[in-house]
Amino acid sequence: MADPVSQAWLKIIGVGEDGRCGLSADSRAALARADLVMGSARHLSLLAPFNRPTIEWPVPFADGIDRLLAQRGRRVVMLASGDPFWFGAGAAVTRHLSPDEWVAHPAPSTFTLAAARLGWSLQDTACLGLHAAPLERLRPYLVPGRCVLALLRDGQAAEALAGYLTRTGFGPSILHIMEALGGPRERLRSVTADAFALSDVAHPVAVGIAVAGEGLALPSVAGRPDALFDHDGQITKAPIRALTLSALAPRPGELLWDIGAGSGSIGIEWLLAHPANRACAIEADPARAARVRANAVALGVDRLDVLIGSAPDALPTGTLPDAVFIGGGLSDVLLRRLSGHLPAGTRLVANAVTLESEALLTRWHGERGGSLLRIELADCGPLGDRRGWRPRFPVVQWSTRL
Repeated sequence: MADPVSQAWLKIIGVGEDGRCGLSADSRAALARADLVMGSARHLSLLAPFNRPTIEWPVPFADGIDRLLAQRGRRVVMLASGDPFWFGAGAAVTRHLSPDEWVAHPAPSTFTLAAARLGWSLQDTACLGLHAAPLERLRPYLVPGRCVLALLRDGQAAEALAGYLTRTGFGPSILHIMEALGGPRERLRSVTADAFALSDVAHPVAVGIAVAGEGLALPSVAGRPDALFDHDGQITKAPIRALTLSALAPRPGELLWDIGAGSGSIGIEWLLAHPANRACAIEADPARAARVRANAVALGVDRLDVLIGSAPDALPTGTLPDAVFIGGGLSDVLLRRLSGHLPAGTRLVANAVTLESEALLTRWHGERGGSLLRIELADCGPLGDRRGWRPRFPVVQWSTRL
């Protein structure tokens, strides 16, 4: 029986900055037998000269995938940086292939090399690919004393990173600017973000961030401060939000529909619960929808999808959710649509403030069961020359499984 690896038409080879390949004996043999080599201009130049035809991978990256897949039937080598499956190109290509069509030969990743230069414990360090992502994705990791390794697009991105850290109150953070790790052009320089003045940082660049400063670090539990969210008053306040997220019970990789999103605080905190989580915020008001997007970007979860419209007329298509929160637009029609449309076991949480909405949830709880919770909170405030309690509007929360 033929070895399935030997039958793979695509060999994905990790390339270091010194031009060496991962598992060099196997990868060099694959290059020698290849009908075609495909990679970025930089990778092709690192391994040149070739005695095989080459194709330069186009920009943007996605444009090259169909061109690669069109080569089925030939022996093709695809060049990638370091470990192709750690913030690399590997998974973007192999999701289109069956397991017997490809084999990978990784080289040490940039993260591995960076940790080795800095002496950082890699399992305790946040590793982020920001070459094609907003710098705000750093926000959840900006905690004094923590370390972050980030891959950046170029030297201008390194300067922008320093500016972002300074604006958010983390200017004293030490930036270890690492260029072309593992190659003859390797260079490492260190500077604080608020004193960044390097004008000659060259691609490829990775930055080690030793976080320091007085900026506001995001708490790691639900019920984050209301001040973190831009809003017009339509926001689930922090204590209620904490109870709501507890009822929603997010688990890694799950999808939430946040109906009547307001400021987006519930969907954003759902995403902050785990990097694999997904969420769609449904909001009827375009201005609020724009605010939801801005809040999501500012808090590092730009992956929040935002749908403008009123439920139940505007509900997402495609993948059905694991959980649904109704913070606005609660109605009998919406509850009936959800109960008839969503699969059994979907978690549903709805909050009500008005007597009419409370009566609706009370009736549905009587018919369908679940948990009905009345939440009453009060804040301390001045009362003449003394202090007293000012009650908030009570919130009735229904949580159930459909």
